[in-house]
Formats: sequence, structure tokens, C-alpha cells
Amino acid sequence: MVRKSRETLLRCYHDPAFVFDDVRVCYIDRGAPGNESCVEGSRISALDSQYLVAGVEHGTSPIPYHRITRITYRGRVLWERWGKGHEE
Repeated sequence: MVRKSRETLLRCYHDPAFVFDDVRVCYIDRGAPGNESCVEGSRISALDSQYLVAGVEHGTSPIPYHRITRITYRGRVLWERWGKGHEE
């Protein structure tokens, strides 16, 4: 069974085997270098049903799960979007 990005994040948040601060989430961010930005788990303040809330330079920003491209834990890829047309 393939997990969705939100399910992967919830597991990292609730499973005591993970330190959520060591999670890194990369997402589509139009206008950023390479159209991608990343945020550390320590800057994620909420995991809502449709998006995560992350602290960014100028406050907080909701990031929809469908924009997530990769989730890593201590450098190891836990989840990655497969490419165009792949449904999460």
C-alpha cells in the first residue's frame, strides 16, 4: 500500500520512532529557485486535512498536500511524488 504524503507526515508526527523536527518537506513553490522550497519539521505548526501550515520568512503559509514533492527523514526519502499524472 502506497501512503499519501499526509499519511506519511502524520506517521512521522505520531510515531515515537521519529523525531518530527528531523523531517524535511519539499514542495512546489512557483518563483522559488527551481520552483521548489523545503521546510523542516520544526517549522511545521499544523497538519490540517487539506494542507500543512509552515513558518516561512514572513509569517506562516498553508501548503496544500498536492504540492508536496518529497518527504525525507534524516536525509532518507520516505515519500516522493512519482511525476506528472501520478495521483497521490
